[in-house]
Amino acid sequence: MSLSSRCVPGTVSNPVCIFCEAVTVPILQTGERSPEQLADLHRALRAEPGSDLRSCLEMLLLLLFLLLLLPPLAVLWQRQPQDVRLSWLVGLQHRVAAATLCWAAAWQRRRLEQSTLHAGQSQQQALRWCLQGARGPHSPLRETTDISTFRNHLPLTKASQAQEEENEGQLLPSTSPQYYREASLQATLLGLAALNKAYPDVLAPGGTACVTPMSPWPHPLPWPWPALGQVSAPGAKHPGVLLLKALRSPGLRALEAGTAAELLDVFSGLEADVEELAEAIAAGNPGPPLPRRAAELREALEQGSRGLALRLWPKLQVVVTLDAGGQAEAVAALGALWCQGLAFFSPAYAASGGVVGLNLWPEQPGGLYLLPPGAPLIELLPVKEGAQEEAASPVLLAEAQKGEEYELVLTDNTSLTRCCLGDVVQVVGAYNQCPVVRFVRRLGQALSVRGEDIREDMFSEALGRAVRQWPGAKLLDHSCVESSILDSSEGSAPHYEVFVALRGLRNLSEENRDKLDHCLQEVSPRYKSLRFWGSVGPARVHLVAQGAFRELRAALAACRSSPFPPEMPRVLRHRHLAQCLQRRVVS
Repeated sequence: MSLSSRCVPGTVSNPVCIFCEAVTVPILQTGERSPEQLADLHRALRAEPGSDLRSCLEMLLLLLFLLLLLPPLAVLWQRQPQDVRLSWLVGLQHRVAAATLCWAAAWQRRRLEQSTLHAGQSQQQALRWCLQGARGPHSPLRETTDISTFRNHLPLTKASQAQEEENEGQLLPSTSPQYYREASLQATLLGLAALNKAYPDVLAPGGTACVTPMSPWPHPLPWPWPALGQVSAPGAKHPGVLLLKALRSPGLRALEAGTAAELLDVFSGLEADVEELAEAIAAGNPGPPLPRRAAELREALEQGSRGLALRLWPKLQVVVTLDAGGQAEAVAALGALWCQGLAFFSPAYAASGGVVGLNLWPEQPGGLYLLPPGAPLIELLPVKEGAQEEAASPVLLAEAQKGEEYELVLTDNTSLTRCCLGDVVQVVGAYNQCPVVRFVRRLGQALSVRGEDIREDMFSEALGRAVRQWPGAKLLDHSCVESSILDSSEGSAPHYEVFVALRGLRNLSEENRDKLDHCLQEVSPRYKSLRFWGSVGPARVHLVAQGAFRELRAALAACRSSPFPPEMPRVLRHRHLAQCLQRRVVS
């Protein structure tokens, strides 16, 4: 099975198009490559570096040639209008930045190819790095690289246990700065290459803008990023300033945000503050006055939410956000309303311990991630039902089986903590000897008041079914609370308190509220049995005001133990967080 095909090498007029030849990554079924295919691959790898090197040498020779011609050109330069000179400099800077990223992406691709061809050896090397950086009681393990000895000395730690220990503010294992930088740089460079291959005009000058303080790219690129068309200034942090700069640029081809949930807040704020933003653009704050653009903004908002992004930026092709858990609902809401007709791309799957997955297939919906074999060390714990769960043993990447579900296990190379992240993935294919996975759910986001264990994906399915039965309603966000957190089950059976943000429905009837409970019984026989015997009460649904979940995210970000990148919790375990939503209930 191949999810991306090889570009035909040829002459390219735009240096950025070299990316098409820099990274090509087909997904294969486990064991699909024959010895002849591997030999062809090795020959290709030996041939391609020369092509990449020639491209870079050509660029260097061009620069040298320009330097030799600098004195006579200086005279002609002074005779040219200022706008012509500025345009030429911008074009030159863009070409140099594109050639630099081309070379860096090709180098990272070769590293990835070699490491995934020998996943077992690569993970042994990652283990050696972890042990060499060990401190504290486990430092004697530095003398061994045996995976069995490593596992015997270091028991698994559940993410739920780590989350209870908020005294130090670090929830999950933190990768060392060196290894985090390497993994995040690889994810950024390969993601940029894959994105430009799928959407060749994205990196054109003035083609990209980020509207949130946090970038979706795991590693910052301070020099080449502005040269490759980033509209927003890298140092700008105020969301209003970032949004204004994006609104002033009608030619955007890619819209970026830290996460899909943050982008949801941006569009909600845009609709609420449209007059203020339009007046700022018309008055020239910041930049020169653009009264025509301000009129276009007002006209686009008057036509409603659906398809707003394409009305504001007619050339827009893709929305780039970072997948950090709990973002699928926001992506669905954006795709159904503001960003209708646009593709979504997440360059990596990130956890508190660092980058754990690379997305090299922008054209694939839903997000597919390659689990790389380098640092941090990743293991896969098979997810079994019932009593078999405790007997499961973790496996290395090369041992993963297609179709199976696994929980990600990450090892901290500083304190040597083997932590189960709680993120469950399903193997859908393989790239060389490494699995390609899709995100399924988070184990820590299950509901259980009587041992029924309603999983995150199960509850989302039930809620989606219920919302489709609510006339005109579009689900924007939701979170759940077990009744014991809010002490709301006094005199009644324990139950779920469900807070939802909707578009298109201002009031929930009792009939509509009951539909969620019926849908939960359809997806969970255990829940249906408990409801029949009265051991569990009906789920109570509350509609919250606009901006309620934005306040919740602000409260989460203010917590000293807040993970980075930020995840969107679907089950709240702390009273003060649940009360953030409870105070904003309107129906």
